[in-house]
Amino acid sequence: MIDGFDWRGLGARVFGAAAVLAASLTFSTFDAATTSARACGVETDCKIGDRWYRIRMPSGHDGTSKVGAIFFMHGWRGSPVGVMGNRKLAKAIDELGVALVAPKSLNVDWDIPNSPRPGSNVELAFFDRLIDDVSKRFAIDRKRLLATGFSAGGMMVWNLICHRSQSFQAFVPLAGTFWRPVPDACDTPPANVVHVHGTTDKMVPLTGRPIGNRAHQGDVFKALALYRRHGAFGEATEVSDRDLTCDRARNGAGLILSFCRHSGGHWYRPHHITRVWRLMEKQGAL
Repeated sequence: MIDGFDWRGLGARVFGAAAVLAASLTFSTFDAATTSARACGVETDCKIGDRWYRIRMPSGHDGTSKVGAIFFMHGWRGSPVGVMGNRKLAKAIDELGVALVAPKSLNVDWDIPNSPRPGSNVELAFFDRLIDDVSKRFAIDRKRLLATGFSAGGMMVWNLICHRSQSFQAFVPLAGTFWRPVPDACDTPPANVVHVHGTTDKMVPLTGRPIGNRAHQGDVFKALALYRRHGAFGEATEVSDRDLTCDRARNGAGLILSFCRHSGGHWYRPHHITRVWRLMEKQGAL
């Protein structure tokens, strides 16, 4: 599941060369300057020990003014190279005037509880170091961070929601939730969460499916019920948002929990992320 679509299902043949070419062409002038100045960026890995990420600062950035950032977690067998090569995603996020940060999973998948391999959640400590590193190397405002990710990346996002909510101001998991079983409780304070999923998704169905005999994807409805209790969110109101139908609820602190559906399968569109950023800006969360 790679960065926006299930390329195993649709065919990886389109992706490889196009991703590398797009990464080299998009915003090339500014990215080259950023890479030179920071020793890492769009085309070069930012190392944190044996882990790494890539980053695209907004075009025209002066190098000193602090900006917000969207952290995008890649899907199964994905990589920051693929995220940076997604031209539509890069353009949409650049139009917000914020940075795009793409971390790399420990292996081909995120190391989170109950996943097929090995499932320990060593990723949480990596994200602590990641945010520190990004904010030290680049002019990133730690009070304006949004975490999102597709498929397996969405599963990583749900673990951050439950165990690192204080690190981001909003979360947008796309077509992914916990591995089964869904936790009984979360150990960090409630946050703004907008979950996006296709109602005909067969790769990661809303109620999950087994992966071999080793693991089982979690149930999105159970994850949302957990978070509704955790954040004491009230009754949801149905709202339409372009191609999405959303059940949006708030709690006493004004935080949002929203479940948004589109009628398609295992995919997302960049505006599913950027519209949440704009909503959170209006709410004063970002």
